[in-house]
Parts: sequence; structure tokens; C-alpha cells
Amino acid sequence: MMRLESMKVFGIAGYSGNGKTTLIERLIPALSAHGYTVSLVKHAHHDFDVDLPGKDSHRYRQAGASEVLVSSARRWALMHELRGAAELDLDAALARLSPCDIVLVEGYKVAPIPKLEVYRPAAGKPRLPADAHIVAVASDEAIDITLPLLDLNDAEAVARFILSYLRLANVERTEEKRA
Repeated sequence: MMRLESMKVFGIAGYSGNGKTTLIERLIPALSAHGYTVSLVKHAHHDFDVDLPGKDSHRYRQAGASEVLVSSARRWALMHELRGAAELDLDAALARLSPCDIVLVEGYKVAPIPKLEVYRPAAGKPRLPADAHIVAVASDEAIDITLPLLDLNDAEAVARFILSYLRLANVERTEEKRA
């Protein structure tokens, strides 16, 4: 699996309501502006659907198709029904991605990957349990921690931290991509 070795994986973890999605929405363009291709793997803890009832693709899945691929001039999506099989672990999910520079991972809290914990005290939820893979915390308040503390509202600073941590901070690449 050579292609997985070239992709850098970095997790964004925290309890619901702490601002993970908002931060990721801002991180993707910030990392892309540095010249890197970014993909995302999100783990959902509940039943979800990316297809609308009544659409042909939904009807085909409901009829029992194992996979339905929908393709257009703008995008394609592959929906795979597990039909009782085990859910994907992170390695299996990563193996299904096209090559990219950085994969941000939301969820998979216990995966052994470097992670940024997103924590907002005002959300009323505790910090995540101790995890040696949490390498920094992003918060909107000053908190007493020994890890690097990043401003949750400064996506560019968080992006620079991630690039530095992944050893991707390369000004030449940024300038090369802009040219």
C-alpha cells in the first residue's frame, strides 16, 4: 500500500457541539491554499444516508444493490451497503481514498493517529479522555494544559501547526502551486 504511506493523516477529535465541523470547513481551504490536496474521512456514530428517498440511486439500494455509483460531469459518489458486514476501520476507509497529500479524519477518536482536540468549555462537555495521540488542543478560551494550545477561531494558525507537525510546511511548494 504505497499510496497510503504518501498520504499524511491527521485527526480532528472532540465531543459533538465543540466546533469540529466548523474548524474543518475552515481548515480545508487553509491547507489547500498552501498547495496541498486535502481529503476527509468522517466516522458517523449513527445511521446516515447521503441519498434522498425517491431518487433512483436510493431505490436501487433499497432494492438490494450492494453498491450504487452515481456519476456526472461534476462529481461521482459510491454508496456501499454493508448489509450486516463489519463497518470500515480507519485503515480500510483510507485505502478507499484517491491519493492526496493530507487526510483529515473526524471521529475515530481512539485511532492511533495524531489528533487535534477541539474543546470549547462553554459547550459544557468535558475534555476527551487522556490519549497519547492528542498532540494539541484548539479552544476558544485559555485553558491550563501542557500541550500546544491553538486558537479555535484561527484556522490559518491551526493549518500551519498541522503542516509543521506533519512536516509538510514547505513555502516553496506553496509558491510553486500558486504560479
